Amino acid sequence: MRKWLPLTAVCLGAFMLLVDVTIVTVALPDMSADMHTGFAGLQWVMDVYALALAALLLGAGSLADRIGRRRVYLIGLGLFAAASLACGLATGPAELIAFRAVQGIGGAAMFATTMALLSASYQGRDRGVAFGVWGAVNGAAAAAGPIIGGLLTENFGWRWIFFINLPVSALAVYVTLKAVAESRNPHAERLDLPGMATFTAGAAAVTYAVIRVGENGWGSPTTLGLLGLGAAAFAAFVLVELRSTRPMLDLSLFRSRTFVAVMAAGLLLSGAAFSYLMYVSLWLQSAEGMSPVGAGLVLLPLSAAGFVVAAVAGRLLHGVPPRLTIGGGLLLIGLGALLQAWMLDAGDGWTALVPGLLVTGVGVGAATPALAATAMGAVAPARAGMAGGALNTARQLGTALGIAVLGAVFHAGLRSGLGEGGRGLAEPLASGGAGQVLAEAPAGAAREALTGLVEAAFASGLRETFLVSAAMGLAGALAVFLLLRGGAPAAAAPLPRPRTKSTGTHGPAGAQAVRN
Repeated sequence: MRKWLPLTAVCLGAFMLLVDVTIVTVALPDMSADMHTGFAGLQWVMDVYALALAALLLGAGSLADRIGRRRVYLIGLGLFAAASLACGLATGPAELIAFRAVQGIGGAAMFATTMALLSASYQGRDRGVAFGVWGAVNGAAAAAGPIIGGLLTENFGWRWIFFINLPVSALAVYVTLKAVAESRNPHAERLDLPGMATFTAGAAAVTYAVIRVGENGWGSPTTLGLLGLGAAAFAAFVLVELRSTRPMLDLSLFRSRTFVAVMAAGLLLSGAAFSYLMYVSLWLQSAEGMSPVGAGLVLLPLSAAGFVVAAVAGRLLHGVPPRLTIGGGLLLIGLGALLQAWMLDAGDGWTALVPGLLVTGVGVGAATPALAATAMGAVAPARAGMAGGALNTARQLGTALGIAVLGAVFHAGLRSGLGEGGRGLAEPLASGGAGQVLAEAPAGAAREALTGLVEAAFASGLRETFLVSAAMGLAGALAVFLLLRGGAPAAAAPLPRPRTKSTGTHGPAGAQAVRN
């Protein structure tokens, strides 16, 4: 059993950091009530974690190659634990958001090293077993997040979704120190700090602009200025990477149609399949009066179906062209969102969502395993680590931007459903205050009318959200069907890069795209 201790150490950290992507979803109404935060604040609690992961994954992989993967993993565990404690003790939304960002930094350090640690710890058949278990743990984390979050929030309070990380982190640190050997890349390259800075600035500016759309509007100087700043930062990132001899992301990879298709699919899959879940949770708990555990169970069909289908997809879909598995999966994700939009009407309960959630989960399970394999096959072997890290970055960025975009759509849909006379209720409803709004209304016909208005508003907001999610899923499917050709892609030949002495590789530390 001792030989599996490194796997245990890695899986503890991976499970914890991936659970924290979704565990917050069902705790948002309680957070809002306790900390008196608005809709934008709730979005940032979810978004800033994914944004930090997306911005720092590639850079953390490079750092780990240089100074040691076990060292960076342990630093990530310590940072994650300290930030979790700070999140649980936060007294206001600004503190909570700031410490969630620090959590994301620690999570990036952990996630960027997990596969490299497994590669260094196991060989041959044991390595295959280790990666299989690691992939299953990743899938289980997505399914378990809402349930664990609901149980902790309902029985101990929302702060315990963060406090629970402390004993898990301590155990992971102990097992890592006891059983995991240090490894590094003797030919590792220096950090691409300009690339990291410009990418982070661009992603943060665009996300912040979209989150503030509900208050500022799309045409406001603030929104346009932030979007312009984000575009300028991304343009600077491209220039930095093109001129760098050791880029964080080798942009010549995008000469491959297959690589472009995989990046687009990863970005749109996460945005279409998962980003609306926080708004569904707000509706279930605030308007439908469900408990956190109940809300978590409603969301279970999506993650459980994804986990089961992904577990069997490798065997049943072996030999099927990735164009069909990835494109077909995204098509199902889009159809699942359309099904939810079609079935949900004012006065309907949670059962209206279940068929669409199941269809979406099947799409996620079909597409996700093929994404990783196709990303690796689209590039030369020396670029596999960078390709994997880029795919993971695209998926986390898709989550962050998806939450922001769908939040603006959800808020606008609420306002539309409330009509001119009730638009002042949009912010309290979006922040999880539907129960309080209804409780303060006078009993009788007035309360019944207000209840109908609230139900219509949530149905309007969620339908609009599902329609935009469907558009993202269908757009991803179209991109895959247009760009991917034939069967499984062969590894691409190395692409020459002018002015570059060494194209660099982040090794296996960046290859995190198996089943995130």
